[in-house]
Amino acid sequence: MKKKYNSEEEEVQYNCEEDEGQFTGNMLEQPKRNCLNNLKPKSKKSKLNSEEEDDECRFTGEPIPVVEAKQQWPHRYLSKGKWAIRPAYAKGWESDEIMQACRHYNEALIDGVTVRLLDDVYIQAEEGTPDYITKIVELFETVDKEQYITAQWFYRAEDTVIKVHAELIDNRRVFFSDVKNDNPLGCIVRKVNIAANPSNVGVDKSHELFCDLSYKLPYLTFANLVPDGQNQGGGSDTSSTISSDHSSDEATADVTSNGVAETMQEVVEPKNEMRLLDLYSGCGAMSTGLCLGASLSGIKLVNKWAVDMNQDACESLRKNHPETEVRNEKADDFLALLKEWERLCNDLLLSAASPSPEVACSEEEDIDDDSPLSPGEFEVETLLDICFGDPNYVRKRGLYFKVRWKGYGPEEDTWEPIDGLSGSEDRIKEFVARGYKAKFLPLPGDADFICGGPPCQGVSGFNRFRDKMDPLKDSKNHQLVVFMDIVDFLRPKYVLMENVVDLMKFAGGFLGRYAVGRLVGMNFQTRMGIMAAGSYGLPQFRLRVFLWGAHISKKLPQYPLPTHEVVTRGGIPNEFEAVYVSHEKKSCPSLAKALSLEDAISDLPSVTNYEEQDERPYEGSPVSEFQQYIRLKREDMISFNGSAEVALDCALYDHRPLQLNKDDYQRVCQIPKKKGANFRNLPGVLVDSKNKVYLDPSMERVFLPSKKPLVPDYALKFVRGTSSKPFGRLWWDETVSTVVTRAEPHNQTLLHPEQDRVLTIRENARLQGFLDCYKLYGSVKERYIQVGNAVAIPVATALGYAFGLACQGLADDKPVTTLPFKFPSCLARKEE
Repeated sequence: MKKKYNSEEEEVQYNCEEDEGQFTGNMLEQPKRNCLNNLKPKSKKSKLNSEEEDDECRFTGEPIPVVEAKQQWPHRYLSKGKWAIRPAYAKGWESDEIMQACRHYNEALIDGVTVRLLDDVYIQAEEGTPDYITKIVELFETVDKEQYITAQWFYRAEDTVIKVHAELIDNRRVFFSDVKNDNPLGCIVRKVNIAANPSNVGVDKSHELFCDLSYKLPYLTFANLVPDGQNQGGGSDTSSTISSDHSSDEATADVTSNGVAETMQEVVEPKNEMRLLDLYSGCGAMSTGLCLGASLSGIKLVNKWAVDMNQDACESLRKNHPETEVRNEKADDFLALLKEWERLCNDLLLSAASPSPEVACSEEEDIDDDSPLSPGEFEVETLLDICFGDPNYVRKRGLYFKVRWKGYGPEEDTWEPIDGLSGSEDRIKEFVARGYKAKFLPLPGDADFICGGPPCQGVSGFNRFRDKMDPLKDSKNHQLVVFMDIVDFLRPKYVLMENVVDLMKFAGGFLGRYAVGRLVGMNFQTRMGIMAAGSYGLPQFRLRVFLWGAHISKKLPQYPLPTHEVVTRGGIPNEFEAVYVSHEKKSCPSLAKALSLEDAISDLPSVTNYEEQDERPYEGSPVSEFQQYIRLKREDMISFNGSAEVALDCALYDHRPLQLNKDDYQRVCQIPKKKGANFRNLPGVLVDSKNKVYLDPSMERVFLPSKKPLVPDYALKFVRGTSSKPFGRLWWDETVSTVVTRAEPHNQTLLHPEQDRVLTIRENARLQGFLDCYKLYGSVKERYIQVGNAVAIPVATALGYAFGLACQGLADDKPVTTLPFKFPSCLARKEE
């Protein structure tokens, strides 16, 4: 017979006294413990169990009324036993079972000091390690009379993904998590005073620590704290309860430098237009996709500046985006130039004694010095450009101006050091005033958004001399530091960094952790994600890691969830599997079918190994939806500048392959035109039971007319004879592994399914999502490099859309969002 109770309090009291060994329903005999992984601090139960300590550590005051306690912490009152299965609404717990309570309290006495609910405290840690830091979100007595607290953890920088780069973060700074677990009351060491400071500036010295961001394991996210009132440490949701008076509309006042940015605010720009700086831009794929995606969200993002050291890539970007100020220089020199430009603007235009930029510009017409020139002297007519470096290759680095000499034409223009232009101060001031007004170069606060993929060749598996102990000492990884230094100088509102997944594999993710540490140290929110190109409408498996950064006054952008069915191949480090952007396993999203090679390129005209035409007609109609939209003209697309210096007719650009030498061409011609064919199909090659190739000893080796073997030794030895990639032929129903920069068939599968050649530049470009109207410049090899180094355009488009939502405050606090469109049909301009 079931016992009846006069009140809920009586029922709870009975449950506390009931034999805890008799479990029914969802009660478990023994609780299970899920250890926190190495990104989380570990809890440690107190060693203090004596009666004397029970007096020093105990709850005080009246218990919270049971009805109120059940409303606040319903997960504690699910069963009569000691443990219950964790309900779905209880977030942040490290185990699948939750300890049950018979009553809750508001305060406790610890060594004579009162601690209260929502106080911050130190929790006893292992000997020799700093005590843990937590917020008390529950004070409760278990069904067997034990006194416990629920601790919601604060992380120190070294406890987060930043790890070994904790020196980049103020050692008083901690990050609030949503991870909770239960600890005996006696674990508390003492209270700690944590200031909720949104800007890392002006922390009261009376506070030992300060907290301005939360840290969550999904997508390794550092984000703004949830304001008081939204969550109160209850069982249903216990996000941060730290208050913050930081307005989401607050201007980025800390981006200014020597007063420049404040003055720059006088330059009125359209409110719906945002300026992008594309670093390590290549031919412009990342910025192109971001601008397209932002347009789909309702934001006009303009690729205002781009920087790359590859001259041909700069030419491709400049011709396709004439609105962009493209600088062909090293990022290091660009940073030095930015600093010099700021100094010139301050000294010549923005100081109290200087005329306004408008006045300085108008004075240009009044400058007319008729004084005679000394023999050997030349007069400066105007200054055309500015750079920092050694443009004359004389091993003299510094600030230079490009000079047009009076009485001479453009062919006589020269680069002159600033100290060699004495007597031309007026011309320099006029140039600076003109450049300032046109935003020729960004000053701190000018760039709303910085994107880029700094090359980190020191992590490549092809580099035998990689520095695993300190990768930042490797000069091949230095550009990551330069990228962050530019961000630090310009202080944009948003940052997006892209890189190869090896960044997170090599040396335990050393460089990726550094990138996060730098951004967090600059007061950016951050979020990391790994995305597969095929998941967004391409027949390509390519994986890339992306790192969002958002100023603390802005919404942190989300990662767009996949739109297409693609089973990603391996390559993600175990520790970072949680940042792979994908739908939850329990969800049933409606995804489009994965694209195949046939969907992307089957409509393109047949060409031979010896094709040399850069432009040609299509010769046929599209046979797939992808082909229909990838052929869009610029005037039929959303947000694409129609004044690009390329034709707008139906010409097909860059549909020519890398011409193979005579020997390789003869080998390719003997590769069967069937799925899976490669050099192993050539005569005289055998494969053993361990998938290792060897030459057939029973037949004479076949040689080419050049006297070289048909089956080259390097193919037999590649990956110790186990690889089938050399001279591999792709097939129509396949998804390509990844587009490479070198179109040589010696160690890659990149032969056309039915034609005896490698994939053309345009075929590779389609696999990356380039629209056919995007014409490339440079040699054939250089164009392959531009395409292979590019960010897949549909991935960048999806990220641009997520950026646009965040800009408009439309993004929620979840790390991922759903796209309302699919590539490339989303690019078609809608008829009004």
